[in-house]
Amino acid sequence: QVQLVESGGGLVQAGGSLRLSCAASGRTFSNFVNGWFRQAPGKEREFVAAISRNGGSTAYADSVKGRFTISRDNAKNTVYLQMNTLKPEDTAVYYCAVRPALYYSVIYLKPDDYQYWGQGTQVTVSS
Repeated sequence: QVQLVESGGGLVQAGGSLRLSCAASGRTFSNFVNGWFRQAPGKEREFVAAISRNGGSTAYADSVKGRFTISRDNAKNTVYLQMNTLKPEDTAVYYCAVRPALYYSVIYLKPDDYQYWGQGTQVTVSS
């Protein structure tokens, strides 16, 4: 079993920045691929970013590319999402998710690919 706790959400004006953190416990963190997803009211959960076990591979949704950066610190069992130049359309509940992976460089983009989820943190961007 893996426990994930997100933090760092909040209210920010358009153009501002936030850094989300996701702390994991319960299993060997370096064995996991990490992903960030978000869900706005009335919309489906969508992919935001993902990072491979060793951090060497990353992927981003087109809507956040160039503005968001995913990173991980395996020594701290934590994955981060640095969000810059935030827009009102980034408003959503942000979830981190993990799943074990055999290979160091693989990443996953779909919610169904992930096994464990955090409870989410609200990000609200005002215009």
